[in-house]
Amino acid sequence: MRNLSKDEKVFNVINVIFMVFFVSIIALPLWNIIALSFNDATDAIRGGIYFWPRKFSLESYLTVFEDSAIYSAFVISVLKTVIGVCLHTFVTAIVAYGISRKDLIGRNFYMRMGIMTMFVSGGMIPTFLIFKQLGLLNNFMVYILPVLFSFYDMVIMMNFFRSIPYSLEESAMMDGANPLTVFIKIVLPLSLPVIATIALFHGVFQWNDYMTANIYVDDRTLYPLQMLLFRIVSENLSPAVATGTNVVRSTTSQSLQLATMVVTTVPVVIIYPFLQKYFIQGMTLGSVKE
Repeated sequence: MRNLSKDEKVFNVINVIFMVFFVSIIALPLWNIIALSFNDATDAIRGGIYFWPRKFSLESYLTVFEDSAIYSAFVISVLKTVIGVCLHTFVTAIVAYGISRKDLIGRNFYMRMGIMTMFVSGGMIPTFLIFKQLGLLNNFMVYILPVLFSFYDMVIMMNFFRSIPYSLEESAMMDGANPLTVFIKIVLPLSLPVIATIALFHGVFQWNDYMTANIYVDDRTLYPLQMLLFRIVSENLSPAVATGTNVVRSTTSQSLQLATMVVTTVPVVIIYPFLQKYFIQGMTLGSVKE
């Protein structure tokens, strides 16, 4: 290993200081929320809790999990995330593979139309009216169908598919394989990094999305976790009041809000580190051309 120059050492020191500062301003507020959520609710009103609970208590979490609506919302969030990720990734991959072929008739027209959708939107009211006509209001499919395809994700996949040697596809076609067989048996197995990247992008979006339910869903049985959390935080309610159930508790609305935040965030925090390498790789896909 070569010795670092003076300028490189200075840069590394400054870089470490900056990263520690950057991580601190993000992590400390999150850690404070966790500490407060595990503290006794009435004791937390006194303030002065920053890093550790002063009076440890699980009462807020017990109250949250006593509400059956939490479990229903969790199931909805898991279903819409899993189903949405699978369908979104597959549909986007099919379109991206077709657009990546230079011999596709009308390819430039499709690209221009797709780029236009990234800058121009129909607006909330026309979208609401269309969803109403399609019967998507208070329908689970409102979480799936409108985001079944993303042109931005398609561009990422398309650039990756272009990096796959076309000679592999030609060899398969010479052996009698049709384009669908080539796509499923050759292209997809070689594209696991970009597939995992798009799945991660869309999975995080599906899990965190509350606006769809806020606008298009009135049925509380179809609320995902994030919509339940949104009602609790924005309306300053406890989980029981937000979902219309009766739960006996001796906690404050703030403690329940914090506990609900932690509960809804934990699944993503647990899964994300295992997929982080795909996220980083996805940010650089297509950035280097050889």
